[in-house]
Amino acid sequence: MAVQERPVALAGPDRRAQLSLFARNFFKHPRMLGSIIPSSPFLVRRLLERVDWGRARVIVEYGPGVGTITREILNRLHPNATLVVIETNDDFVDFLNRSLYDPRLKVIAGSAEDIQAQLNQLGLPPADYVLAGLPFSTMPAECRERILAASREALGSGGAMLIYQFSPKVSSDLRQTFTRVESDFEPINVPPARLYYCHK
Repeated sequence: MAVQERPVALAGPDRRAQLSLFARNFFKHPRMLGSIIPSSPFLVRRLLERVDWGRARVIVEYGPGVGTITREILNRLHPNATLVVIETNDDFVDFLNRSLYDPRLKVIAGSAEDIQAQLNQLGLPPADYVLAGLPFSTMPAECRERILAASREALGSGGAMLIYQFSPKVSSDLRQTFTRVESDFEPINVPPARLYYCHK
């Protein structure tokens, strides 16, 4: 049964402010963002089409930035589900807290490595999906491996990690960490993106 889409309120900052904040942070932390503009609607749609919205009750998003994907998740999310977004950038955390209000949304200032601790602290069960656009290719190998392993362990039975990247470098790590990995490609994005659907 399809979940009816619900509008997500954007309070205060408009689209121009959203893009400006994203661009400023790209120039400050280019290795953390990977692109000067947020994900295209085509990439967001392709990424989210793999989610079973009728079943999903706990979704975690790493690196939500200015909330481009976050808003689309909330528009599709079941009324009784929870979306946990984990962000290390204080500017983005502040922006999300000011611009999005939804009782299903939990904004966490922290590291993706601590996903299990964050779920425990919120009293939530294992995640149905973990979504990530983190630039894994520019991370130290040890950090990348810890995040992927922690994500796998935080997923429930039948759970999946959905990833988009601008480099194929993470592919081998994904195949070593997850039981099954499917790949896809979205050309209508700046830059074009590779997508990976990783099953526990």
